[in-house]
Amino acid sequence: MEITKAEIQSASAVSDISSAPNELNGSEIMVKALQAENVKFMWGYPGGAVLYIYDALYKQDSIQHVLVRHEQAAVHAADGYARATGEVGVALVTSGPGVTNAVTGIATAYMDSIPMVIITGQVPTHAIGLDAFQECDTVGITRPIVKHNFLVKDVRELADIMKKAFHIARTGRPGPVVVDIPKDISFKKTSYHGYPKKIEMRSYNPVLKGHGGQIRKALQLLLKAKRPYIYTGGGVILSNASQELRILVDMLGYPCTNTLMGLGAYPASDPKFLGMLGMHGTIEANNAMQNCDVLLAVGARFDDRVIGNPKHFAQNERKIIHIDIDPSSISKRVKVDIPIVGDVKDVLTEMIGMIREGGHKPDPQAIAGWWESIQGWRGRKCLAYDLGSNDVIKPQYVVETLWNLTKDADTYITSDVGQHQMWAAQYYPFNEPRRWINSGGLGTMGVGIPYAMGIKLAKPDSEVYCVTGEGSVQMCIQELSTCLQYNTPIKIVALNNRYLGMVRQWQEIEYSGRYSHSYMDALPNFVKLAEAYGHVGMLIEKPQDVEPALREARKLKDRTVFMDFRTDPTENVFPMVQAGKGITEMLLGSEDL
Repeated sequence: MEITKAEIQSASAVSDISSAPNELNGSEIMVKALQAENVKFMWGYPGGAVLYIYDALYKQDSIQHVLVRHEQAAVHAADGYARATGEVGVALVTSGPGVTNAVTGIATAYMDSIPMVIITGQVPTHAIGLDAFQECDTVGITRPIVKHNFLVKDVRELADIMKKAFHIARTGRPGPVVVDIPKDISFKKTSYHGYPKKIEMRSYNPVLKGHGGQIRKALQLLLKAKRPYIYTGGGVILSNASQELRILVDMLGYPCTNTLMGLGAYPASDPKFLGMLGMHGTIEANNAMQNCDVLLAVGARFDDRVIGNPKHFAQNERKIIHIDIDPSSISKRVKVDIPIVGDVKDVLTEMIGMIREGGHKPDPQAIAGWWESIQGWRGRKCLAYDLGSNDVIKPQYVVETLWNLTKDADTYITSDVGQHQMWAAQYYPFNEPRRWINSGGLGTMGVGIPYAMGIKLAKPDSEVYCVTGEGSVQMCIQELSTCLQYNTPIKIVALNNRYLGMVRQWQEIEYSGRYSHSYMDALPNFVKLAEAYGHVGMLIEKPQDVEPALREARKLKDRTVFMDFRTDPTENVFPMVQAGKGITEMLLGSEDL
């Protein structure tokens, strides 16, 4: 069902803002809200249900709208922007298929707690529930994958709802919020009294300040530890608490690890950093996790890619302190001894203050013995790999070379999902937060290019690389067109092994080498494809050509460059902890298969 002719005539007669200064239609109120929230960029795709919103966007010039080629990419690009900047990402899609195409992007952001507001069009209110053209139950579909969602039923409530949406998205444990706007709400007019300066929500009051008594108890335990360990996740980055983490670790002199989502929170170049832990973590990181006597978990959730087998983890006695803003994350998979609910930055600041005030220090002798054990594990050099012959490119070598060339530059690395993602995490050491942008919780293929173009728009002077595979990159490859239109010159590093690599690896290890539908034998010519989109394409087949190709791509500062690296199709990601195994039950190489 569509809007009646009389309604359209009524809307067009009053659509000019200047005709009645205090009377605005819903679309204009929405734009005012975005401006008040200091939104500079939004990504979207128009359709019938949001045309009034697009008309309002046309009349302003403070918000740049980026027209993507698929709604999924709109949400991914806004998501990448939010991850890199810490600001709320904004996407706009139409009703029906616009919403359903956006669902994967929304779920991706939800799993990684990314602050976003997704504005969705909806059929007119009188048509809701009547199977109208391009209607779907947006609230019902997105309810499990959002922090909150709103269906706007009255234009007079729109400004308040937008304020609530941004407040919910960015506070507490961040997450995506959907605002579903029926078409008639977008053109109905109402008196506009300005955007709310603050909002009060009785049912939503996240705890920010940790309990002082719990923090003191945690410190007493930490300072008495013989084998302490600091385990940190994406919550440190989301809370902008990297500086506080670094101060705490340096004050205590304890070993530290980051999850996949937490990389960069503590500098990888510091000797106290043991590398990433978990399924593809280092020996030293995983063994320290299993054998510590006091574990401080900060903004991490003991997920199944870190603790694959909680029973195995529980075999060793240890005391666990867990700091998290979300109480539902504490003792969810692993029982903890001292829970501290609060914002990571606030809690770490208070902890640092208490250490300085008390003047207490850890037992240096005990800690020295613990470090001796760690150095023994570290000495096994679990990330060493065989460079092989001069005829085949090792994927690890591509990532290491990229790091060597860009480590002193202002660089952002995005990735898709699969073997290339793990190699990027293992072989590109991150020293700063928000420089490693990937899909951790949902593991979404296709995010790499949209993430990169979202970041490049926000950080035009930075180098932005998308590390991807020939499988993942094809899921949103049409966004190469968006890169050209909006001049976001990213560099794509495709580790092309002609397989869905992680699927193939699991099939080799778990399914006796039955490679069911994991080989890609009808790949496009990526060089020609890149050129067809107006970009530069390179084919790299020899190890000696890896560094020259990357150097050449860096010189082409104003061009998007697609580098097709033909890598060893037999290479696996090691170390590896198989699903359901204990964190120390690692496969270290092909000899363990």
